[in-house]
Amino acid sequence: MFHHIHPYPPFIPENATKLIVGTLPPPRFTTGELKEGDVDFCYGSRDGQLWTILDKIFDLDLKYETTAQAIAQREHFLKKRGIGICDMVASAKREKIDASDIGMMDVELRDLVAILQQNPSIDTLLFTGGNSKNGPEYFFRRKLREYNISLKLVSNKVPRIHSFKLPESGRIIKTVSLIAPSGAANRAVGSLAEYKRMKAEFPEKTTIDFRADLYKPFF
Repeated sequence: MFHHIHPYPPFIPENATKLIVGTLPPPRFTTGELKEGDVDFCYGSRDGQLWTILDKIFDLDLKYETTAQAIAQREHFLKKRGIGICDMVASAKREKIDASDIGMMDVELRDLVAILQQNPSIDTLLFTGGNSKNGPEYFFRRKLREYNISLKLVSNKVPRIHSFKLPESGRIIKTVSLIAPSGAANRAVGSLAEYKRMKAEFPEKTTIDFRADLYKPFF
């Protein structure tokens, strides 16, 4: 049984108003056996698409390599934009060593409610996935139940938006459930009517372009 421990602590700049929330990076980031093109930082997998999407939105000219410069580029961007990263899962067990969310067992969650209480400037959570089993929104809802909090639907249009009120302070937090920035989600993107309309009008555009347009208003 592989003990999949999150290799990175939450990255939350002092000026953060938004948090990107996922689950776990691939197991090789825990074991340190990175591949060429990986960046030793949150969402640094060469197979992931979050930084590719953000690069397209903001024209960041990012490096995709295992170097200190590649990490510094990403940290600079997050600090400049007031964006933090805090994945939901602290650790999990796996029978099969892969990056699938569904394969996680005995999951230990980070207390994102407590983290929000400690960071009063944050008003938005950006989930890198929806409410499917073992996704970031799914686990966040589980953590909210411990506090007797539930999400209130604001918009059912993709990406779905919810809100909730923090206990004690009464602060309102918005949550946005983005389409996952992964290659595995490309099939889901391809089935969307909005994507098909985009392709019909602009055949040269890709699923990356579609997600960049979708993500941009929230970043």
